[in-house]
Amino acid sequence: MKKKMGWIGTGVMGGSMAGRLLDAGYDLEIFTRTRSRAESLLQKGAHWNESPAELAKNTDILCMMVGYPADVREVVFGPNGIIAGWKETDSNNRVLIDFTTSSPSLAAEIYQAGKEFGFDALDAPVSGGDIGARNGSLSIMVGGDSEVCEKMKDLWAILGKNVLLQGPAGSGQHTKMVNQILIAGNMVGVCEALLYAEKAGLDPERVLQSVQSGAAGSWSLSNLAPRILKNDFQPGFYIEHFIKDMGIALAECERMQIHLPGLELVHRLYTAVKNRGEGKSGTQALIKELKALNNL
Repeated sequence: MKKKMGWIGTGVMGGSMAGRLLDAGYDLEIFTRTRSRAESLLQKGAHWNESPAELAKNTDILCMMVGYPADVREVVFGPNGIIAGWKETDSNNRVLIDFTTSSPSLAAEIYQAGKEFGFDALDAPVSGGDIGARNGSLSIMVGGDSEVCEKMKDLWAILGKNVLLQGPAGSGQHTKMVNQILIAGNMVGVCEALLYAEKAGLDPERVLQSVQSGAAGSWSLSNLAPRILKNDFQPGFYIEHFIKDMGIALAECERMQIHLPGLELVHRLYTAVKNRGEGKSGTQALIKELKALNNL
């Protein structure tokens, strides 16, 4: 008998992750705000639901990956949300896994709601981009109860290669903020380095062959720098979503009373790129702002 799973959100990352579950033999119930974005999954055998509430009625294990904390709140707590659907059915084995990069405080709120309404909740943001989502090689950062995390080990095995429980509810989201702070600084370095190589008259592709396997190597350098050289700015991860993530991190910094000037700078640079109409471009489009600053 096929294992049944619910999935909400079929964007760049969510669509690939849901597709891996279908390929692994899961009976998948899905909902996304724009049905056309789910057509490829429906053609592969997924079942459409008209709302998160309807989907919740049809499954006890539910995964979601949506855009913003406000979307998470609506999907979980809204009048047609997950809790509204689960209120109408009875089960002792419900689990909600939120793969969205969202706020740690909202993750804790959902966890507490689970205690009240009879479900377990894990916050499980991911890193690895569109490539990791397609290949099942994501890094998954989990917050919640250890026994619930262990119960989901078959799911983790399909989606990720590095899955670690970081602590109680919200800890996965805090860990993702660490990840995004690292990426923010790295992306500026990647773009500035390519710009320098170009102005110095070097062959950027040859330069990459030298530096990406040394101490300067990184995922962004290996996977996004070649896209920049090809003027390929298709999204593995949207700029507008990265700005959202950095905004969450900066809000947490303010709450914890720490000052991260590098993060603040990158947030301003990416906001400028978005204001140029590049919000739906991949994060590698940061190079465009740096070129504009140098009149190139």
